[in-house]
Amino acid sequence: MKSIQARAVAIATLILAASSNAWSQPGQTASAPAGAPAAPAAQSAAAPFNARKADRALRRQVYAAIGQHTRISAGNISVVARGGAVTLNGTVTDASQVNEVAEIAKRVPGVTSVTNKLIVQKPFGGA
Repeated sequence: MKSIQARAVAIATLILAASSNAWSQPGQTASAPAGAPAAPAAQSAAAPFNARKADRALRRQVYAAIGQHTRISAGNISVVARGGAVTLNGTVTDASQVNEVAEIAKRVPGVTSVTNKLIVQKPFGGA
């Protein structure tokens, strides 16, 4: 019985050792096509993280800019930011607010374009 357990541990150790050698090690890059520059692993992993962080910061700035205008009900507005491009979704209470919110978003530093998908919310029972 103990020999079976010893074999199981030995096999598990061999599998673990073989699989850890199969994965690329930290600091090493995967093979790239001939002629292509190899990017350091730390830079390529950090780039998407930094882009997401910048997108979140821009999104918060757009929300803050909209929130400064008290006549706009921003509770039903969602903001999506990707690389400076901002998309506005949701509803506003007045037709004049549709373009006003887009203009507010365009004035935020870092915004390169605005896609406005806002619609006017119809009152309950109204036409």
